[in-house]
Amino acid sequence: MRLVIGLGNPGSEYADTRHNIGWRVLRELERRGRFGRERREGPARVREGSLNGFEVVLARPTTYMNLSGHAGLHLTRRLGVDVAGVVVVHDESDLPLGRLRLRRDGSAGGHNGVKSLIASWQTADFIRVRIGIGRPPAGVDLADYDLSPFEPEEQEHVDELVTRAADAVLAILHDGIDDAMNRFNRRPDA
Repeated sequence: MRLVIGLGNPGSEYADTRHNIGWRVLRELERRGRFGRERREGPARVREGSLNGFEVVLARPTTYMNLSGHAGLHLTRRLGVDVAGVVVVHDESDLPLGRLRLRRDGSAGGHNGVKSLIASWQTADFIRVRIGIGRPPAGVDLADYDLSPFEPEEQEHVDELVTRAADAVLAILHDGIDDAMNRFNRRPDA
């Protein structure tokens, strides 16, 4: 059983924000696989099913981003999943819009959801699919930028990025993190 956690904030007002791109990737994975009905599992909403022959649990924490670790800890304990194999999909403002960066471990890099997971699991040893949303324009606060929707002219790139991020998750499941990093950490035009 593999656990994929998409980070985001609950509530319809956040559904299409930059911070919730991890949830959009989970929707794309749900579309590609066969999943049961969504159910509540502690501080998360989960769907269990199969994705290209793999048993997978897709999870969305129901806490705000900075408390994502509560859901992560609950799910790994409840499902008996090794943290090192968990795939966390999240936005990354330190990457330009359109870039993906897969990592096996590392610091939170200022991302409060990842920071919360590291604190709850007491390890940084888990897989991340970091999705570039870019930096805010001059004079715009990072928190306001993260919680804003993508601009209409960005939407085409975002749709493509969500597709590539879902492809990356599938590559991690099928080929492992090292091969997936070799494929997806290159620039899209490389």
